[in-house]
Amino acid sequence: MAMKRFFSLFVLLFLAASSSLAQVPLQQRLQTRLDEWHKSASFPGATLGVCLVDGKCFALATGYSDRDARTPMKPSDMMLGGSTGKTYVAALALGLVKEGKLGLDDRLETYLGKEAWFARLPNGPDITIRMLMNHTSGLVRYEFKQQFARDITADPDKSWTPAERLAYILGEKPPFEAGKGWEYSDTNYIVLGMVIEKVTGKPYFDLARTGLLEKYRLTRTTPQEGRVIPGVVQGYAGDNNPFGGKDAMIQGGKFSINPQLEWCGGGMATNSEDLARWAKLMYEGEAIPRDLLPQMLDGVAVAPGRDVKYGLGVMIRPTRLGVSYGHSGFFPGYLTDLMYFPEHKISVAVQVNTSVVPNLGGPSSRILVDSLETILAEPRTK
Repeated sequence: MAMKRFFSLFVLLFLAASSSLAQVPLQQRLQTRLDEWHKSASFPGATLGVCLVDGKCFALATGYSDRDARTPMKPSDMMLGGSTGKTYVAALALGLVKEGKLGLDDRLETYLGKEAWFARLPNGPDITIRMLMNHTSGLVRYEFKQQFARDITADPDKSWTPAERLAYILGEKPPFEAGKGWEYSDTNYIVLGMVIEKVTGKPYFDLARTGLLEKYRLTRTTPQEGRVIPGVVQGYAGDNNPFGGKDAMIQGGKFSINPQLEWCGGGMATNSEDLARWAKLMYEGEAIPRDLLPQMLDGVAVAPGRDVKYGLGVMIRPTRLGVSYGHSGFFPGYLTDLMYFPEHKISVAVQVNTSVVPNLGGPSSRILVDSLETILAEPRTK
């Protein structure tokens, strides 16, 4: 009897050790691919976040968080997530739809029609909530207006209101009728944020913090509420970039422009592991009402002849390993990309502390697909 107990204990210990060792080669192989990418390109540093089928999540890093000081990038380091922040806005909006407080096909006029500026909003009376979320409203980008770039550089401490952002596009001729075209625009999510605040009576960042970040323990994700964001590493935007005019975005501990300007167009500092975890929460129906997932993932074509589609706050992209759901992100000094692969139930995210795209040596989505390929090649233990 004692021998049987000893043998059973031996088998359990062996299986546990084998399972643990099986994870080591996977992370090593992913690290090798990440390091090879860094060596073949010219970006300062990057992090890679992964969440596997069973929910196990981890992160890796390569290169430098500070190029001049040669500070090694850490897996836990945070960067500005750019437009990946739209996914949190979409999650809150869909939660309000589930509660019956918001309708996807409601007219925007229902919520904001009494605002003084509404009559000058391009396509205003014909825009619906769904059009805001999938970028078919015809509202153009405020953030790339030359005057806006000059204004945020001249007054980096300014805290922007939603109406002040909209002022840059009021009265413009829209590129198409509402619902009759597609054009990506942060302005859509600025207006959507205004609707969310109107419906709830609460600030968007407060809603996101309590209803998403704290609820799902995304401890390395925080709203961009000012020029000082603890934990965020240096970002490099290239010489003479139009947003602040400097390569290094953090000067004396402060951003050269106020990241608060993004708000619902992005607005979240985060890290790759939190992003990968957030993707599984969304696209597996925990952070998004499960019965609304089909509508979220019902995308419109972003351009004729292209297979990429855009749903409700989600990019739907085909890859050689199957369709992916996620989002990319840009903020001066930082690039982010996030993909969840429903066929494999695996999510992967990457962040790079530069926004000089040619320095990556290719699209950031490539490292995500390559990483999934490495994961799928890992021998499975039983």
